[in-house]
Amino acid sequence: MITLTGIAASHGIAFGKAFLYEVEKFKVIRRQISDQNVEAEIEQFKQAVAKAKREIIQIRDNVAQRMSKEYADIFSAHLLLLEDHFLILEVTKKIKEEYKNVEFALWEVLEMLTKNFYELEDEYIRERAVDIYDIGKKILYNMVERKRVGLEGIEPGTVIVAHNLTPSDTVQIDKEKVVAFVTDVGGPTSHTAILARAMEIPAVVGLNNVTSQVKDGDSLIVDGLSGQIVINPTQTVLEEYNRRSVEFEAFQAGLAKLKDLPAETPDRYRLEIGANIELIEEVTSAKEHGAEGIGLYRTEFFYLNRDDLPSEEEMFKTYREAVEATFPYPVIFRTLDLGGDKLPYHLEEPWNQIESNPFLGLRAIRLCLQHPDILKTQFRAILRASKHGKVKIIIPMISSVEEVRETKAILADVMQELKDKEIPFDEKIEFGIMIETPSAAVTADILAKEVDFFSIGTNDLIQYALAVDRGNEHIAYLYRPSHPAILRLLKKTIEAAHREGKWVGMCGEMASNPLFTVLLLGLGLDEFSMSGVSIPEIKEIIRATTLQEARELLQQALTLSGTDEVEGLMRERLSARFGHLMERA
Repeated sequence: MITLTGIAASHGIAFGKAFLYEVEKFKVIRRQISDQNVEAEIEQFKQAVAKAKREIIQIRDNVAQRMSKEYADIFSAHLLLLEDHFLILEVTKKIKEEYKNVEFALWEVLEMLTKNFYELEDEYIRERAVDIYDIGKKILYNMVERKRVGLEGIEPGTVIVAHNLTPSDTVQIDKEKVVAFVTDVGGPTSHTAILARAMEIPAVVGLNNVTSQVKDGDSLIVDGLSGQIVINPTQTVLEEYNRRSVEFEAFQAGLAKLKDLPAETPDRYRLEIGANIELIEEVTSAKEHGAEGIGLYRTEFFYLNRDDLPSEEEMFKTYREAVEATFPYPVIFRTLDLGGDKLPYHLEEPWNQIESNPFLGLRAIRLCLQHPDILKTQFRAILRASKHGKVKIIIPMISSVEEVRETKAILADVMQELKDKEIPFDEKIEFGIMIETPSAAVTADILAKEVDFFSIGTNDLIQYALAVDRGNEHIAYLYRPSHPAILRLLKKTIEAAHREGKWVGMCGEMASNPLFTVLLLGLGLDEFSMSGVSIPEIKEIIRATTLQEARELLQQALTLSGTDEVEGLMRERLSARFGHLMERA
């Protein structure tokens, strides 16, 4: 028996036989072509792209019928990538100027694109490399006239084991036969993981070497709750997981009943719970899990994998679709949060400059204030979308009141432009800022006078306040939301906003961790925003905890001097009532 630990990508516990899915590999060989062959190579590329488009349209239409339009939009995004001028121009350039054969030219461009995406710090954006790979392989297979290995013909009770699964692979899965899948690589924000959750198939990703540990036909347990898999389990372990599976199903049935209930404490303290999303297809899942709107709509994907900036019309259409799909609840759009490690590398200077410390450099609102036309275009798209539902705007990476005032002035200019053109929008749209730098938290009393609301981005706030790079495996253990310094910064921020009559939300990972829900409730947080799948668990805790209890526990936690003491207190006080949740906290 072998136990491996990865990342839980889709909840559930499954039992089945391993099917080792190895995508056929072929070697792309470089050939030097002559002048007279250049046009023929380019024409071959165009035909392969056209065929790939037809294939993706067919997949998209099938997904729309089987699931929903929102999930089909994953493949609409693939179509946009296929039409990307940068991809087409770079491949054509290598053929024309370097006399490389079309297969090798495309392979080099794909390698460059995926490498740059994989090097990005933001996990969600990094996962888009899989989409590029998926599209590129379709074109390559078309050019070499080779059919891709599929997932047809597998037996019922199968667990797919693969190095990686692309979205195109995932939508081939027959739920009547496939009980789960596990992969060497990947993360919870990949399109593959999103589709797995939509299909309600348990999945564990990021297992590193599962394909070398598993053989075809091995018995597997896939625990999509803890992120573990067990290879050839003993009878004792099998019985234990059977018990857990029954408990989880009962637990899920109980959570399902909470979907349409408010996030309200027994003593009538009412909160809102929204979802964090980046793509329109995630709206459906958010609503299915009981989200009361979109608490954070990340807008960065529009700016990546392209050689130009997105147009106002392009953004407006997608923003409007999200707003209409979410109504009557609000959508909070975060303006562009690229910079440093996440700059579109192929755009003109100064976009592609290398910074020695990108996390403290030209990023987010700092970048936008240096290039106000980018911010104005996005503001116009958001404001126009506000006519079609409830919309709020939030600005990332604020560190001073001057940045807030300069941004508000740009927004006012855009509003006036729209009025002059008689373009309707919500003139009372709420304007908020992210609290994710220590300077913003410490001056929250000043900033609260300038805005309508705060949203606390704990991922960066904790990182900056504790001087810990959360992606550095050597010091990641120091990244602790329960550090007394973090609790004090949160307390100061929330109290400062409330004194000005402003509401405070939280969209960082801390908001989705059951261990901290009662503390955040005690601090007076008004809104939680998180991944949709986490909403029922957090709602369960809120509905079972009085505000008075939460405040008392917070006061006790604030007297403690160490991080371990705070977490120990929380586990001790909450395990008896929420033990099933604390196990995963």
